[in-house]
Amino acid sequence: MTSTIAEDGVMTAITLLSATNNVVTQVKTIETDGYTALQVGAEESTKHGKAKAGHLKAAKAQSKILREFRVQDIPEELGVGALVAADVFNIGDKVNVTGISKGKGWGGTIKRHNFHRGRKTHGGGSYRRPGSIGSMYPQKIFKGKKMAGQLGYDQVTVQNLTVALVDNDLGVIGVAGAVPGPRKGIVLVQEAQ
Repeated sequence: MTSTIAEDGVMTAITLLSATNNVVTQVKTIETDGYTALQVGAEESTKHGKAKAGHLKAAKAQSKILREFRVQDIPEELGVGALVAADVFNIGDKVNVTGISKGKGWGGTIKRHNFHRGRKTHGGGSYRRPGSIGSMYPQKIFKGKKMAGQLGYDQVTVQNLTVALVDNDLGVIGVAGAVPGPRKGIVLVQEAQ
């Protein structure tokens, strides 16, 4: 993250996202697939299985990551093998950013669900335990009960962020605000609906 200063003097925190050229690897249409979408590939890799190598052969790409974007209509210039650069976004556009949040391992109920702790004096012996998890009837614990467990590493979407910077030469998009995930994590940036 960094910050920018606008002409009126307002400082905005932005997140810089590397947006190297993506290759269109497949075009899905209503006639063939039942819906309209573009599949794009990012990052180069030479290690592919035969199925993925055969799929990428038409696009002449060596993409490591494949993602799909639903679209209303497909422009004619976006065929298989076409490059999609950072300049598809303009400053001021509203976007949704989807990523995998930071994994924090096993988390107790206080950290994971903001439970209160037990009393520390007057005989209280359970400071950070969850307390009672059920009643005498119906003699079972319902699914979805808030308990200790894996914290983080979930798919998270941050909606309606504003594009503050687009640099096609460096392949960088600047988004006002924070995006989910660790540094060098993979995020999906798409137009807000």
